[in-house]
Amino acid sequence: MSGFKDHFSSASGRYAAYRPDYPAALFTWLAGQCSHPGTSAEHDLAWDCATGNGQAALGLAPHFRRIVATDASAEQIRHAEPHPAIDYRVVPAEASGLDDHSIALVTVAQAAHWFDLPGFYAEAARVLKTGGVIALWGYGRMVLPGEMDAPFQCFYGETVGPYWPPERALIDDTYRSLDFPFAEIQAPAFHIEVEWNLPRLIAYLSTWSAVRRFQEARGHDPLPALMAELAPMWGGHDAPRRLQWPLFFRIGRLG
Repeated sequence: MSGFKDHFSSASGRYAAYRPDYPAALFTWLAGQCSHPGTSAEHDLAWDCATGNGQAALGLAPHFRRIVATDASAEQIRHAEPHPAIDYRVVPAEASGLDDHSIALVTVAQAAHWFDLPGFYAEAARVLKTGGVIALWGYGRMVLPGEMDAPFQCFYGETVGPYWPPERALIDDTYRSLDFPFAEIQAPAFHIEVEWNLPRLIAYLSTWSAVRRFQEARGHDPLPALMAELAPMWGGHDAPRRLQWPLFFRIGRLG
């Protein structure tokens, strides 16, 4: 646990309330990668690592008999949504406590860039069944519609840009430079899509680690100024806008 970089426990309530959900089609597709003709055994058990508030685990729940959802942050687990198929546990990514060769699918949503990857990969290889699937994914900065994107890009890269942890570069690189010692599977295109008003967008931005680090370092909140800049272009604070984040993936199979 000594290597755990905890950027989210202090905001775990906001994280649970304001982070967007992943598309249901993604979990259907992942479950399909674990299927074998004539058997349902490969849908017995999945491991959602660094589950946070359980978003990915809840998405897996319709497809697997049981999901073990782990996180190194007890505070994140405390805010996770209960589900009868999900067993939440506070453990690090590199020491799950799961049985050898017991898992059909390992998922890591928006978190692999924080890991000791060699340690996690060794643990994933230990617990995965032969032919089991490991799926890492994430999403970066959404693109706002029209002229709103320029000030938003400035906020992301310049206002709070210096306050992103260095691991954020792996998100901006869409995990392309991430070491990945598994037989790669190409995923279809998936994206998160929401319809949010402006206050809901600002609430989501309040969960960014860079925003919280800016607040701590500078003693004030940068979000009201961004909201004031976007408001004239938004079309009314309460007007819903369709926003999208494309997801990026590294998905592989244990040989």
